[in-house]
Amino acid sequence: MKISARNQLKGTIVDVVKGATTSHIRIDIGGGIIVTSAITNEAVDELGLAKGKAAIAVIKASDVMVGTE
Repeated sequence: MKISARNQLKGTIVDVVKGATTSHIRIDIGGGIIVTSAITNEAVDELGLAKGKAAIAVIKASDVMVGTE
């Protein structure tokens, strides 16, 4: 995956909490640091996000996006 955002933090998903329309994804990026992202449930399903999977937190401006390869 190639994107323009330079702030890409690789880690492991430690929690996926689905709400009515939005999910909160918690990614452990090491050193005791957890990054949390709020994304649509549709995106979670399309990306196949689940606890224990590798993921990349992509930070651009004030948003945190989640990407997989």
